[in-house]
Amino acid sequence: MAWSRSTFATTTGLMGMLLMSASILPAQNKDDLVVPSPDGVISVHVAAGAKLQWSVQHNGQLIIAPSVLSLALEGGEILGDNATIISSKTERISRVIAAVNYIKRSIIDKFNQLTIHCRNDYDVVFRVYDDGVAYRFVTRKKGDIVVKNEEANFNFTDDDKAFIPFMWDYRGGKVFNSSFEALYREITLSQFMTDSLAFLPVLVDVGGNKKVVILEADLEDYPGMYLNLNQTRKGFKGVYAPYPLEAELGGYGNINYIPTKRAEYIARSTGARSFPWRAIVISKSDKELLNTDMVQKLASPPRISDVSWIRPGQVAWDWWNNWNISHVDFRAGINTPTYKYYIDFAAANRIPYIIMDAGWSELLDLTKVTPAVNVREIVEYGGQKGVGVILWASWYAVTQQMDTVFPLYANMGVKGFKIDFVDRDDQRAVASLYEIAKKAAEYHLLVDYHGVFKPAGLQRTYPNVIGFEGVKGLENVKWAIEDAPRYAVSIPFIRMLAGPMDYTPGAMRNAVKENFRPIGAMPMSQGTRCHQLAMYVVYEAPLQMLSDSPIIYKREQECTDFITKVPTTFDETVPLDGKVGEYVALARRTGDTWYVGAMSNWDARDLALNLSFLSEGAYVAEVFQDGINADRDATDYKREVIKTAAGDTLKIHLAPGGGWAARIEKVK
Repeated sequence: MAWSRSTFATTTGLMGMLLMSASILPAQNKDDLVVPSPDGVISVHVAAGAKLQWSVQHNGQLIIAPSVLSLALEGGEILGDNATIISSKTERISRVIAAVNYIKRSIIDKFNQLTIHCRNDYDVVFRVYDDGVAYRFVTRKKGDIVVKNEEANFNFTDDDKAFIPFMWDYRGGKVFNSSFEALYREITLSQFMTDSLAFLPVLVDVGGNKKVVILEADLEDYPGMYLNLNQTRKGFKGVYAPYPLEAELGGYGNINYIPTKRAEYIARSTGARSFPWRAIVISKSDKELLNTDMVQKLASPPRISDVSWIRPGQVAWDWWNNWNISHVDFRAGINTPTYKYYIDFAAANRIPYIIMDAGWSELLDLTKVTPAVNVREIVEYGGQKGVGVILWASWYAVTQQMDTVFPLYANMGVKGFKIDFVDRDDQRAVASLYEIAKKAAEYHLLVDYHGVFKPAGLQRTYPNVIGFEGVKGLENVKWAIEDAPRYAVSIPFIRMLAGPMDYTPGAMRNAVKENFRPIGAMPMSQGTRCHQLAMYVVYEAPLQMLSDSPIIYKREQECTDFITKVPTTFDETVPLDGKVGEYVALARRTGDTWYVGAMSNWDARDLALNLSFLSEGAYVAEVFQDGINADRDATDYKREVIKTAAGDTLKIHLAPGGGWAARIEKVK
């Protein structure tokens, strides 16, 4: 199939979209359509008949076997069944997106797009990239519609191994209530748990070093997609939380808003709309997954015209270290002197924010402040020191009070809210997060969502959303004995494809496997000190936490100085090496300075890092590496300063649960 030649001209648009070119493919059989990727490696086959089906090949290998897609509406109409294709159009599109608060400054968005116009006022749109495929329904109905169900299938050809995070119901046994935190079950597809559902992203190993990650993007005013095993026993089908009709408070601290009655449909919507993208990313090697922009490319463009006030950065955080301040003349805890101490620490280390976590106010009334806390005094003190204050809040309280508390605290000088305990992704919950982000932006407030589903594009549409949990982060080591290092080197290849993840690194009490135990008040981490330092480079988090106590950071000033020099957004990202579940190594650049991070699971290993990403010139690298005894004492590390240049190869050793981190600065 030949493409027409086109000359690419570049123009600049607001919020940085550089449109380059579009060209049209020759017509095809309208009921049997094939679209290749720009490089010709991937192809999508769409077949219309009794059922609309899609399949995907990669270099001739069938990756997605024929899989049915449809959208069932109230009244019996099923879009995709017995589809009558009126016309189709295939375009080649290439453009550059200027990213905001991301791991690179710009994103090349190059794809071939197939738009299928069907009778009964709907389209199905496919995009084929060099690294994956996405499709979505677009309806052109008059009035409102009710979506009974969506059929999305991802059929594989074998009983492949997968990395699957399963949902577990812990809010009073209510189905579809979950914090979206789970280790990956490394199982074959046929071993899928029959009493649970998987939440996205999910990774499937299709052999020959190829991996497939299933994602969704542009999830707005629609429920999130879970996966269950379909009737092929070698594929997944989408499952969605039914629309909530009634809810009541319950769960932790009685602050979860838990649906008690759900409808027999999944969404109510306007009839003219675009539905979320269903997407897969295909990699030829695991490290390619460290630098994919699929969700950013598929998300709706920013809706904030002026983003100059949105300031990403690091945060001194109180909750994980249990407000443990010592060698002071005041009683540490949730009170004004403690938060002033956090501000002093942040100012001394050029950390732009502190967070006041749960306890500064009543859980369900954010206007009623704990007597020992003077928010205005704390905020004003922070302002004098150049440190902003972010307030924790429950999602329910924000939904009830945002019209009051957002202007109230914004006028005091508060910089944002950490909004917690969403624990749902039905249509109303998803829509709420967009509404909150929009309202917060009106008052120049940042948002960090916790107890929440994966980002799925909201972070691009509303760039003031600079934090997302949806990850089984460091907090879990306070109460659980689990394989944290293996998870830590799995999520960069899976969860991080969906967007930023607030893992909350920075533990300074580090333990080898034999010495680790859960401690709530003065917690420790699994793995080495350098394992923690590397997280600041490896993990995408525009609002990145320093989770341990200021007292310990002062005691470990050398490590603290390295951490606080690492930016939270970057101009460029280069994957270096990695294998899901085993190890990861990547480099990120801001200006002329590079930051490199490498992490391992509980296996010690040696790596060779090629520095060919450096431009010409001389560089000095500040290196933090596991100490010779780090396999016995996880706090053991060695810092050294070395000279290096482009093309050099650094041989590094990672201890069990180990890490390696470097700041490489160009010599002026």
